[in-house]
Amino acid sequence: MTGKKTGKTERPSVLDVVALLADRPADNLARGQVGTVVESLNESTALVEFSDEQGRAYAVVPCALSDLIVLHYIPQAA
Repeated sequence: MTGKKTGKTERPSVLDVVALLADRPADNLARGQVGTVVESLNESTALVEFSDEQGRAYAVVPCALSDLIVLHYIPQAA
């Protein structure tokens, strides 16, 4: 999946793999943790699922899009 580009930033889309840009101590999540966008809640928030290596979800939390970066596994033009 690919996020939508808006200017120089890329907004995550459903099923995009994302990483947190800030710690979320209330949710026991740290900057850099990787999750998957499972639902777009509104223009500025997405529901993100964080799973362990066996695929078991350990957190499903709403995240501000500004706190997420879309990860890429294939080369992308800058």
